[in-house]
Amino acid sequence: MTRTPVALVTGASGQDGSYLVERLLADGYAVHGLVPPAGAAGTVPGVADLPAEVTAHAADLTDPVGVRALVRDVSPDEVYNLGGLSSVARSWQEPELTARVNGLAVVSLLEAAAETQESTGREVRLVQASSAEIFGEAPIAPQDERTPVRPVSPYGAAKAFAHHCVGVARRRELFAVSCILYNHESPRRPTTFVTRKITSGAARIAREGGTLALGNLDARRDWGWAPDYVDAMVRAARHTEPLDYVVATGEAHSVADFVAAAFSRVGIDDWQAHVRIDPEFVRPADPAVLIGDATRARTELGWSPSVTFDELVGRMVDADVATLERAG
Repeated sequence: MTRTPVALVTGASGQDGSYLVERLLADGYAVHGLVPPAGAAGTVPGVADLPAEVTAHAADLTDPVGVRALVRDVSPDEVYNLGGLSSVARSWQEPELTARVNGLAVVSLLEAAAETQESTGREVRLVQASSAEIFGEAPIAPQDERTPVRPVSPYGAAKAFAHHCVGVARRRELFAVSCILYNHESPRRPTTFVTRKITSGAARIAREGGTLALGNLDARRDWGWAPDYVDAMVRAARHTEPLDYVVATGEAHSVADFVAAAFSRVGIDDWQAHVRIDPEFVRPADPAVLIGDATRARTELGWSPSVTFDELVGRMVDADVATLERAG
């Protein structure tokens, strides 16, 4: 009898996690989702309830004993670490918490995966959701897997530590990979993120008027469609060898471009009249232009982005407009 593959997903109720568990269920996996206990430090409410088919586990990523026990009990074939503190801005306010959740917790997961593999004699594959923020002040653009790691924020530093630990874990013959994810968005992104703040703001202003407070409009990012990036992580987990991958569109757009596209979707061309700059939202340090070269992912995984920038923004705005209409 063929064994049903088992996957463990941390951050299962977040944007990426929600898309990932849906994908894994469709692939026939038994899916276990790690969600934070109510009120756990560093967490934000999930964007979606887990599907009924997912076995949920309330656990704190910063508890190494609990994490190891969970991995041992679940005995997964694939582990996807999507959990953690996901706000760069918040990492400046809580750098120690960021280090524990986004850095040290990854060590616990890697150790647990290696121990489970050794005790069961069955391969355990782990995918770490890394970030373009590890490159920080990158000397070149676009960046690829060979670009020097030079973070400029507590978030980037914690992710960089975890990224290096994945490489170290491969020395223990653990199939561990880092997917270096550039900015990726969807209607499931919380409104604490600037992209969703923009799209929900555009929908609101088109309906009610008003203004939108933002920070640095000149910051440029490589924005993609979140489900595409989840697909890349799944492909990486099932590849023939453990490699690290930049996952990106290869196109950079400014925050102002994002604002213009969002307001255009709701029929407002003069977006400047509705936006004001608030110093509160300007980060202490912003990375240089972060734009990714996903050649390795294209070549090794057969992956490519499927949604254009304008369509990505449009889908988010349309979802926010529909939400307002349902609310009356």
